[in-house]
Amino acid sequence: MIFLLLCCFSCREKKKNTLFGQNTLKEIKQRGSLNAVMDFNSTNYFIYRGQPMGYQYELLQLLAKHLKVKLNVISENDIEKNFDLLNNGECDIIAVNLAITKERSEIIDYTYPHSQTHQVLVQRKPNNWRTITEGEIEKKLVRNQLDLARKVVYVQKGTSYAQRIKNLSEEIGDNIIIIEKADLEAEKLVELVANGEIDYTVTDENVALVSQIYYPILDVKTAISFPQNLAWGVRKGDLEFKAVVDYWLKRFKKTKQYNLIYNKYFKNSRSIRSKSADYYAHTSGRVSKYDYYIKKYSEDIGWDWRLLASLIYQESRFKPNAKSWAGAYGLMQLMPTTARRFGVSHNSRPERQIKAGVDFIKWLDKRFQERGIDDEEKVKFILASYNVGLGHILDARRLAEKEGRNPDIWENNVDEFILKKSNPKYYKDPVVKYGYCRGSETYNYVYQILDRYEHYKNIIPET
Repeated sequence: MIFLLLCCFSCREKKKNTLFGQNTLKEIKQRGSLNAVMDFNSTNYFIYRGQPMGYQYELLQLLAKHLKVKLNVISENDIEKNFDLLNNGECDIIAVNLAITKERSEIIDYTYPHSQTHQVLVQRKPNNWRTITEGEIEKKLVRNQLDLARKVVYVQKGTSYAQRIKNLSEEIGDNIIIIEKADLEAEKLVELVANGEIDYTVTDENVALVSQIYYPILDVKTAISFPQNLAWGVRKGDLEFKAVVDYWLKRFKKTKQYNLIYNKYFKNSRSIRSKSADYYAHTSGRVSKYDYYIKKYSEDIGWDWRLLASLIYQESRFKPNAKSWAGAYGLMQLMPTTARRFGVSHNSRPERQIKAGVDFIKWLDKRFQERGIDDEEKVKFILASYNVGLGHILDARRLAEKEGRNPDIWENNVDEFILKKSNPKYYKDPVVKYGYCRGSETYNYVYQILDRYEHYKNIIPET
């Protein structure tokens, strides 16, 4: 009985250790990916002109590169759900601006700080602020925290902003009416203040200063906290992974590259103003000026329009006059022979270019459907064929089959043989009909389109 009890206790301890992420670094290496949860907004993670960008996104990309794995992003703006995702093992790291607090330290461990800031009150200047004196403006604004008594302040639920305003209410010895919103993140609340829908919210100063550039009516000068370190979150007791992240952050923060990234998102007014453009997807829901046609023709092939948009971005960056060194041209970068076959030329309108590219995809789809490949895998084969030509992909399938691999599966099967088609041992094999191929380009092409598509799904509405 004692032996059995000890075994049960040992199993529980082992399960507990696994839950708290003792092997996270090993798991990341084994799976080949770093799973990070980020909040999508105008500084941390967003899509601009078809490309994923953001302060947290760029830092995490570099961390993943340091770990020699790829980055997988989960987008979630509810901070409490972020903690659940971390502690349930669905992500490895919370990559948002987490203020380091004692309360949170009980449920997660913090990494070395990635930046510092302090919290500020976001309020609206009077409507006629451009025509009155600075002194008159000051009279209408809250500058003394005591004046927040009996004021209504909106904050994102579960954040350090909510906790700070609760503490401030205690400190001033009066009641601040706090409304916590689970469905609205800090940046959206700032927008509501700018539009006059609410009077006050709280956010980090660096984020507030960015908002003030494209909402000049905002005032963000009233501090409500001391300087605070902002960090990422990892599972409690995840010492090995935390040590690796801390080591990288300490070194990286001393580099010129870190300063360039930080300034790009928090200090460069030119890059910040671009976020109000039509193709800043976080606010517009658009990727390009051709979204209507992309949505229209993607239905012809049964694709999510965001997948087709990712392909077009990869091919031309949405530039209808783009030309490649090899002679491909237009939004869809069709080669001249293929373009003529599907009825377009250099002078064809963007809509016709998209339709021709989709017709080519439809033709490729039929070739793989005849071979009985399921829909999810078929997309990868179509993308690869779109890039390098159907013949080379059929060669790679034959090589895979000859080597005992599955010719109907792309990842870790056929993709390995498209890479090997630059090796004479393989491109001179009797089963190969189309000779040499620089397969690394095609390998990366498929991965990059599908990776960008995941980012589009994170941020851009399906319809």
